[in-house]
Amino acid sequence: MKIYTKTGDQGQTSLLSGGRVSKSDIRIEAYGTVDELNSYLGLVRDQEVNKVRTGLLEEIQEKLFVIGAILAAGKDPERMKLPQVLNEDVEKLEAAIDIMEAELPPLKNFILPGGHPSVSYTHITRCICRRAERLVIALHEQHPVNDIIVIYLNRLSDYLFVLARKMSHELGIEEHVWKGRKA
Repeated sequence: MKIYTKTGDQGQTSLLSGGRVSKSDIRIEAYGTVDELNSYLGLVRDQEVNKVRTGLLEEIQEKLFVIGAILAAGKDPERMKLPQVLNEDVEKLEAAIDIMEAELPPLKNFILPGGHPSVSYTHITRCICRRAERLVIALHEQHPVNDIIVIYLNRLSDYLFVLARKMSHELGIEEHVWKGRKA
C-alpha cells in the first residue's frame, strides 16, 4: 500500500464514514490537533524522567488514537463499532493526578512554564491538549460529540500540568511562580 493516494490533492479528505470534507473543516482541525497532541505526548513519554510512567503515557496515547478515530468517523461513530473512551479512563487520570499531587507542595501561585526541557515539553503538550479540547467543543457545536471526549481531554490537560510539576520536583528544578506586576 502506498502512503500517497493523490485523493487529497484538491483539498478534500475522506472521513471513516466515507464522506468527504474540506481539509480545513473543524472536524479535521479537531482530530489533527489530537494527532499533534499524541505526537508531543510521545516526546514527553521519551523523556528519561518519565521512564517510570511509560505504561500510563502509552495508554493515554492509545486513548488519543481512539479519540482521533471517533472524531474522524463523521456521522454516527457508534454504528462503526469503534473503541470508546470510558468514565474509567477519566478516573485513571484522576487517580494519577491525586497520587502526584500528594507528593508535591501545595499550589499557591501560577507556575511559569520552563526550568528544564523535559518540563517545557510537557507544558507545550498541555497547551496543545487545551487547544484540542477547544476544537472538539467547537466541533460539538456543529456535530454532536460524546461528552466523555471533552471530559477526557480536560482531565488530560490537568494531568499534564501536574505531571510537569512532578517532573520538576523529581529533577530538582525549582518552580518559578508568576508574581505579576506590582501596582
